[in-house]
Amino acid sequence: MQEEKLEVVRANESFYRAFESLDIKEMEKIWAKDCDIQCGHPGWRILRGWEPVMESWRRIFENTPSMRFMLTDVTVDVRGNVAWVTLYENLTSSLEGQNVSVTILATNVFLKNCGAWRMIHHHGSSVAPPGLQSDPSTVH
Repeated sequence: MQEEKLEVVRANESFYRAFESLDIKEMEKIWAKDCDIQCGHPGWRILRGWEPVMESWRRIFENTPSMRFMLTDVTVDVRGNVAWVTLYENLTSSLEGQNVSVTILATNVFLKNCGAWRMIHHHGSSVAPPGLQSDPSTVH
């Protein structure tokens, strides 16, 4: 099981390297092509299927001069041929000439098919910066 987790960690790291590269061909290598994929970027509606998901990455990459991630609180769970990674994406980017830093809570789901872990779902949600969050025991 430990080897499976390490494989998922490597697949997840490959996703963020592709993300930082702003290269659609690299991003396409990460995603499963033979099943229904889904992607939810912060502030966007859910995207389903290869073309809508890849078009979203094209749009992001074409409009972003640079992105750098520092991943924190990374947790990996594996159940058979499905695995999910939860983490915080501490993103530094450039937008209209200004540096922007945000924290995104992300969930990445991978499916093992033909011996390789491929992404089938990515979801990112904006979160409040540290220090501004309410009591974690509070349920809303």
